[in-house]
Amino acid sequence: MTLEFRVQHDVATDASPVPSPPARRGLRGLLDRYAEHRAVVRTRRAEARIEELRELEQLLSGARDVIERGWIQHAWFAYLDDHGRMRKASSASAVGVQGRPLVGACLVGSVVYAAGGPAAVHSQRVQRALDLVWNALAVEEGSPVLWCPAPDVRMARVRDLTSWNDQAARTAADVSGLLLTAERVAVQESARVQEHSLARSRA
Repeated sequence: MTLEFRVQHDVATDASPVPSPPARRGLRGLLDRYAEHRAVVRTRRAEARIEELRELEQLLSGARDVIERGWIQHAWFAYLDDHGRMRKASSASAVGVQGRPLVGACLVGSVVYAAGGPAAVHSQRVQRALDLVWNALAVEEGSPVLWCPAPDVRMARVRDLTSWNDQAARTAADVSGLLLTAERVAVQESARVQEHSLARSRA
């Protein structure tokens, strides 16, 4: 015995697509095309910012991994020399750490190392990751990130992070916690960029 099921569909089979409004000509058409181009540029810029924030979040997660392997104070890195002895390197001598076994790092050093090591210290990825860490430390969580400070301001922020790391009562758990907060700041900033982009597209 064969059972046959028939399903009723309410969709009209002769429905045709809604025609799009005709393109305007002259100056109005030019303005329309310019507005469309601006919208595409804004969307691509927002997508690039969100992707960058996703990469920065991953970088900060990598910095937490570095801290969990070993955390130090009063230097950027601790490494093993050719004789297996532990040495410490400050920011001025950080290049000598490249390629050597890492034993530990401070807060700033962990971000630098997660980005590729001392050779990456001046890269935009490191600078913007440190912007996120400084915001996690100094700004109320949920506030917009203060990006692209002047060079002297950025150096002052690095000193803030270094001083915080080197305080006597500081612990590795404190440093890992700050980096985790910075990861949340990256996620919140990504959501803010996305919401702003959607609002602009609806305007």
